[in-house]
Amino acid sequence: MATGDTAEPLVLVSRSYCHLCQDMEAAVAPLALEFGIGLHVLDVDADAELEARYDELVPVLLHRGNELCHYFLDGLKVREYLAGIR
Repeated sequence: MATGDTAEPLVLVSRSYCHLCQDMEAAVAPLALEFGIGLHVLDVDADAELEARYDELVPVLLHRGNELCHYFLDGLKVREYLAGIR
């Protein structure tokens, strides 16, 4: 894929009081920086559609609608995915 495909940020569906969410955000931030891709955090509780879809799965890491992982960062999978879209 073309380099421009990385312009859309990774999206972390999260909630403020979730320690797994905080852990995933801290773990994925260095990968996003390494690959030069943004990271956008969405509060699942602020959007009824997100809550209906991801409520018990948070944290969920997405890119362009593709679910990369949930609960815990799968660093190898995310790294391979990001390398593949460069």
